[in-house]
Amino acid sequence: MKILEGKNVIITGASRGIGKGIADKLAQQGANIAFTCRKTNAETSKLVKTLSDYGVNVKAYSSDASDFNASIRLVDQVMEDFGRIDILVNNAGITKDNLLMRMSEEDFNDVMKINMNSVFNLTKAVLKPMLKQRNGSIINMSSIVGIKGNAGQTNYAASKAAIIGFTKSTALELGSRNIRCNAIAPGFIETEMTQALNNDQVVEWAKSIPLKRTGNVEDIANTTLFLASDMSSYITGQVINVCGGMLT
Repeated sequence: MKILEGKNVIITGASRGIGKGIADKLAQQGANIAFTCRKTNAETSKLVKTLSDYGVNVKAYSSDASDFNASIRLVDQVMEDFGRIDILVNNAGITKDNLLMRMSEEDFNDVMKINMNSVFNLTKAVLKPMLKQRNGSIINMSSIVGIKGNAGQTNYAASKAAIIGFTKSTALELGSRNIRCNAIAPGFIETEMTQALNNDQVVEWAKSIPLKRTGNVEDIANTTLFLASDMSSYITGQVINVCGGMLT
């Protein structure tokens, strides 16, 4: 039996990169997938078809996770379409890197709004159905940058550090209702966003990682699967660093 057989999952920002990999992994394990993107297009339709081929129910929603009211409407619609929500993966996020002295207020606020506010919005929105069913797993995508910081990413680091504090507080509030909340802190993961980097840079960074390689989407998807499943039923309020040992 697949370990997420019949479970219903919301994944934000799943049209590409880490989110897409998570959707694929969870669908392989029997989860029905409701995923969001800013705008549905031919690529999202293709993803729906790919995931549906695993024999699960899949639907793409055009929704802005950083918009509180849109998040409430999304969850209401998912409840209508799927009947219940067992797992929430808060994955939506952006970067707008710059040195602090050159960073605009707009760039700081945009990153905080999309990265952090979206986590609040969707978590708040799923509370009612999860509390009613007295069960749920919420997984928030943080970053090792939110733990150790990184020059040129004060906005991104602040947003990802905020997610960690939010995760721990949420776990404390909801544990008695059998709702778990954990965070994943990826290290250097190769995605579409990192393909623009110079290969020499990637090689040099890999040398500084104890496992001597960069991570891939599968590494994050496997960790998400673990936290989404009953294999982690006694784990809440934790941050799992998936970084090849960078923070060791």
